[in-house]
Amino acid sequence: MIAYDAIIIGGGPAGSACAARLTRGGLEALVVDRARFPRDKPCAGWITPEVLARLGLPPEEYARQGSITAIKAFQVSLLGGRPLPVEYDAPVSWAIRRCEFDTFLLQRAGAAVRSGTEAASIERRNGKWVVNGEWEAPVLVGAGGHFCPVARLLGAKPSEEPAVAAQESEFEMTEEEAARCALPGGCVDLSFARDLEGYGWCVRKGRWLNTGFGTLRHHSLKALLERYMNWLHRRGIVPQGRETPVRGHAYLLRSLARRPVSGDGVLLVGDAAGLAHEASGEGILPAIVSGTLAAETILAAGLRPERLDGAAYAAALEKELGPRGTGRKGASWLERLAAPLAFRSADFVRREILEKRFLRRNGSETGS
Repeated sequence: MIAYDAIIIGGGPAGSACAARLTRGGLEALVVDRARFPRDKPCAGWITPEVLARLGLPPEEYARQGSITAIKAFQVSLLGGRPLPVEYDAPVSWAIRRCEFDTFLLQRAGAAVRSGTEAASIERRNGKWVVNGEWEAPVLVGAGGHFCPVARLLGAKPSEEPAVAAQESEFEMTEEEAARCALPGGCVDLSFARDLEGYGWCVRKGRWLNTGFGTLRHHSLKALLERYMNWLHRRGIVPQGRETPVRGHAYLLRSLARRPVSGDGVLLVGDAAGLAHEASGEGILPAIVSGTLAAETILAAGLRPERLDGAAYAAALEKELGPRGTGRKGASWLERLAAPLAFRSADFVRREILEKRFLRRNGSETGS
């Protein structure tokens, strides 16, 4: 049995942020992930400046390690409607490829890593957590996403939770396809369902395109994604005849998350805790924030799991990100009726859709 101070299940941004802070604090952490890094992780990869600020990572520094594209423009529409362009004078976000970004963050964390290894067994023995009968630690961190085994250990039932379902594809265009692509570099296309219960996105990252659709209405997902992809084909964004195999994933919006975030010597972070931002579904910033806060909670306990203050951790999460489990207020019938007119207004789209809900420049979706 190899002993560590903490074992983290999941090597994405939440797990690596937790591992990095623990390592800086002088603790030995082990990160276990069933995927081998670099892993294939289809994701819009849209990160706000706060993500890089929290990581202490200037974009020009990361550009030496992986691809990063400055986002300065958007095309926003109701699905099938005329896109409304919105432009900014300076970058308001960045686009990265998760296969590169996650690998970089995990290597940068400086912790021990066991990739390509599933957490097949998690047991509690003599006040410690034992994973796969090989590693033990007084503290266990669940960072394995919506279906994280640590979350299930605390009673989460992913199949019964009101999660957002999403399907997406990421593929590399040929030079000829990239030259013909109607979506300029540094521009993001957003297209909202007519009932405002979900949206499609297309993010260009050089020659790579990431496209997808997410909604709480699971039964509508396939049809909505098909409509959006056809819409992208007709507009000359996705090349005609191009096969774009999709992959699915799920996540909990913070307002709908009721699973516990802590247990006996256990903390959940990122999507395992259900922390995605309400309107945009962004999970990378909450992952990094929660991973860091979990590490701070572990350090404060001084390697004594009985002192691990789950209530303090939950309070810190609420202060940084806002409350969980409050219930979600969907669009009213009046908002749905007014949507076609509202989405023709550049001022509305810039202020209410982009600045308030996606870029969160006024802090409306955080505890700040």
